[in-house]
Amino acid sequence: MDNKFVYFFGNKKAEGNGKMKDLLGGKGAGLAEMTNIGLPVPAGFTITTEVCEIYYKNNKQYPEEVKKQVLENLKKLEEVTGKKLGDPNDPLLVSVRSGAPVSMPGMMETILNLGLNDKSVEGLVKKTGNPRFAYDAYRRFITMFGSTAMGIERELFENAFTEIKEEFTKKRLNIDKSKKVEDTDVNEEELKILVERLKKIYKEHIGSDFPQDPIE
Repeated sequence: MDNKFVYFFGNKKAEGNGKMKDLLGGKGAGLAEMTNIGLPVPAGFTITTEVCEIYYKNNKQYPEEVKKQVLENLKKLEEVTGKKLGDPNDPLLVSVRSGAPVSMPGMMETILNLGLNDKSVEGLVKKTGNPRFAYDAYRRFITMFGSTAMGIERELFENAFTEIKEEFTKKRLNIDKSKKVEDTDVNEEELKILVERLKKIYKEHIGSDFPQDPIE
């Protein structure tokens, strides 16, 4: 198929295979191959390496067809998983991982928990029964999206987390000033405050609110 930019894998079938590293990257080809041989691989889709080439040759613009194919494959992913992106009751969350035809460990960033927003985080709370887990996932997503996709200095988000630990967690747990507070010491209420501060950092640097539409 000409101009096929997105390859789906899931439900024990994949559109690609292990020999397609140049087109799908090592990770994408591996996931396709594992799906084809029946391993329990979570469903997903791979955007081809061609899109990256076209993007840079076309003044950092994607072909219009890419967006259309991503949305079509997202719909397939929702059907396979039985979940919907942004659902306020039981949200689909996806990882966005980079790949290449050759192995480049640690060179490319990942964004986890895409699909979280102010409403779907509450759905994750309901589904898991674990508010701390849900808000920790949300603060990680804001940090990853803000730094990796939008180019905000990651240190700003990390400093905000440190400030929460100093302002609230240390006092609540009566931890000595000289001692370090672990990430796991920060509770649900403190994470909620942190999420609001991270969204504020995002707005200050991007000039608009943190996106509440997962498609965006």
